[in-house]
Amino acid sequence: MANFFDNKARAAAAASSSKSKPSELAGPTPALLPWVEKYRPRSLEEVKSQDHAIDILRRMVNASNLPNLLCYGPPGTGKTSTILALCRELFGPELMKHRVLELNASDERGLSVVRERVKQFAGQHLVNPSQQYREKYPCPPFKVVLLDEADQLTSDAQSALRRTMEIHARTTRFALCCNYVSRILDPIASRCSKYRFRALEGGQAAARIEEILTAENVKYQQGVIERALQVSDGDLRKAITILQSAARLVGVGNLESNSRAPKNARSVTEDSDEEMEDHDQTGLSSGSISISDIDELAGTFPPESTDKLLSVLKKGNTSNYNRIAAEITDITASGYAANELLSSLYSKIVFDDLVETKKKYKLTQIFSEFDKRLVDGVDEELVMLDMSCQIAGILAA
Repeated sequence: MANFFDNKARAAAAASSSKSKPSELAGPTPALLPWVEKYRPRSLEEVKSQDHAIDILRRMVNASNLPNLLCYGPPGTGKTSTILALCRELFGPELMKHRVLELNASDERGLSVVRERVKQFAGQHLVNPSQQYREKYPCPPFKVVLLDEADQLTSDAQSALRRTMEIHARTTRFALCCNYVSRILDPIASRCSKYRFRALEGGQAAARIEEILTAENVKYQQGVIERALQVSDGDLRKAITILQSAARLVGVGNLESNSRAPKNARSVTEDSDEEMEDHDQTGLSSGSISISDIDELAGTFPPESTDKLLSVLKKGNTSNYNRIAAEITDITASGYAANELLSSLYSKIVFDDLVETKKKYKLTQIFSEFDKRLVDGVDEELVMLDMSCQIAGILAA
């Protein structure tokens, strides 16, 4: 009998402990979130470099009305974040769970998504909030379907979506986000209000990144922010991700240390050693992010390596073949992609005022030809060697 009650007591203790664990692990701490999610714009005022679109969307919020939206532009310019911020201001954090359906068409791009999930959500009855909640947020009488990467939808799915937009026009609004507006069918594009999101300007993007680095207590050398924006080509999300990886690489930043209760069985020396080890692992170091760290994480071809290769190419390709081949062998052994070398040489040569215009014409043709070869899937080392020899012949002419 005693053994039976002991087992019952242990089962009750295990059940109580299992109930208490989910509350402790309810959600990730802010230190564990990616910076792109931690600092995602929560309101329309926080969206940068899209003043024209934000002004019009702000008027729609004030009027409590919204047409179908089509936001297009390069990745990382704030299209999805703008729509989510707009919905948050329209419906508030609680009602947004019932009124907004977010789908990524790059994962679910078939006809079944529109027929099942979109039509089912559009046909649902509206959840009415309380009067106190209406005083804080407009809460217009419609739902919002957010289709991210809408240009990945098949033609059949877009045709079915057009019909769904017609049937549920009174109770549902559709917000489409895409990179290439030309891949959206004309019947759908004509039913939407279009907003072009351009690549973020250098000043505003740099100011936003500087705010994030300051909030995370990250030290960085001069020119790091500019280099991160340069290698990301206006993609602010990519630039923030690279800087977060660089902060972890050099061991700087504001990570929450794991507080552990001291154990009586350990000595004071062991506890102090463990605290020092935890302190080092949390990233509170005196290091700083350098430009070389950004180049290493972004996988771009280093500018100093480009200058070194150009100094060899300018000496010609007749008696200089062995040096050119040695440089290409070193580049291949370092693991750099051929398209990165091509882009780096293109930016360095074509935009150099010291290179004659006639040579630039010939070099541009060479760059386009070898870019096509890389797309076709030829051997990268042979392509880099052939391209370098042809460039050397033109530069030395």
